[in-house]
Amino acid sequence: MTDQAQGPYRVTQISRLDYHPRELQIRKVRLVVEDGPQVGEEWVLEKDLIRLGTKEDNDLIIQDKTVSRYHAELFRDGQDVLLRDLGSTNGTYVDGLRVREIYLKPNTVFRIGDTPVRFEPTSEQLQIYPTKYEQFGELIGRSLKMREVFGVLEKIAPTDITVIIQGDTGTGKELVARAIHTHSRRAKRPFVVFDCGAVPETLIESELFGHEKGSFTGAIMTRPGVFETAHGGTLFLDEIGELPIDLQPKLLRALEQREVRRVGSNTTRKFDARVVAATNRDLTEEVAAGRFREDLYYRLAVVQIVLPPLKERIDDVAPLVKHFLKRIATNRKADGTPRVRDISEDVLDRLRDYHWPGNVRELYNAVERACSFAEGDLIMLEDLPEHLSGSRPQAIKGLHIHKNLPFKDAKEKVVELFEREYLVELLKRNNLNISQAAREAQIDRKSITRLLKKHGIRIHALKSDRE
Repeated sequence: MTDQAQGPYRVTQISRLDYHPRELQIRKVRLVVEDGPQVGEEWVLEKDLIRLGTKEDNDLIIQDKTVSRYHAELFRDGQDVLLRDLGSTNGTYVDGLRVREIYLKPNTVFRIGDTPVRFEPTSEQLQIYPTKYEQFGELIGRSLKMREVFGVLEKIAPTDITVIIQGDTGTGKELVARAIHTHSRRAKRPFVVFDCGAVPETLIESELFGHEKGSFTGAIMTRPGVFETAHGGTLFLDEIGELPIDLQPKLLRALEQREVRRVGSNTTRKFDARVVAATNRDLTEEVAAGRFREDLYYRLAVVQIVLPPLKERIDDVAPLVKHFLKRIATNRKADGTPRVRDISEDVLDRLRDYHWPGNVRELYNAVERACSFAEGDLIMLEDLPEHLSGSRPQAIKGLHIHKNLPFKDAKEKVVELFEREYLVELLKRNNLNISQAAREAQIDRKSITRLLKKHGIRIHALKSDRE
């Protein structure tokens, strides 16, 4: 295996002689017009929901005056495809019978208005090899496991396939979702993140689907949900395994119908958003335990991407560290170049030997902290946190003992500094997720909120610092 530079990314040339590629099947639908002004025209689509009609925002625009604006739709239900009439004026017909909805067999001809269309299910079998590039979006990895992930992402990102990302906390699931979005046809449209574990259960439904003014106490104005906000773009449902079981049927319906009903409303609103979900749980176990609906799982897991923990991709530690040194906002000189440029060999050895329970996020935090202690342009062993360096803990940077104050007041000053430093590191380690940080610290979520207010710490400021 040889490396060479090419473009912005490091390139790895790999031999495929002994490698068994992963196979990925992309299910598609071919529709062929059998008669009329558009006879012979055909479309091949991989979308789960395909709408037909005369309006320009349909997936298939039919030029037939007997066809309604939104006439019918094809919906993929597991292995089958359902044809559903949308209340058209002149009806949808199969074998001469008007139908409201019907599962289609291969080569079935259905008629909408005066236009007959032949339905042909098809699929594309893709062989997935590890990519030769060591970066995909903001994801970094030269290890075989990560380049295998990149190989899958290269194939699926340009499509509209629903994806679920599984991996331990800190492995970079949101970065995967963002990379999918930025490499898709939706890249210039919204990328909306919704953390199912960070919103109180009483508010999840209104956050997802929106609400009308006065629909519940505190609903002082009408507000769209994240599905509507993500229209045209990508909706990232983080920690989907935390979604309450009673809301899962409503989410399933939204995914199937591609429409939502706001809380307090009697009407539905269509949306067009690609859905990418993520979880640190094994959803097959959650399904078996009755905590997650099986039909929702299969709706989300059209393609499943499993991110390896950092301990299984130790070869990626060095390129990740170099990437972080360029990204950390506090590691910049006046001219914008990194102050700390690299790490010593003994530091690299120590980082490779560590088991990284917090994965890439923990590595980032360790490097960020080491930069603040490094005296020169190289991170040394003593700059690392104690559990990595093996040395005694260093004093909090900037700590000053107010010897001229009474003991109680001086102690309060030290405690305040400790609280602030601890809170910032805790939140960064948990990707600024307050609920997750509270669980790790074994304190109530309200305590985190109170400390944030006490010390004037704003989540959006921490987020911009990380970016």
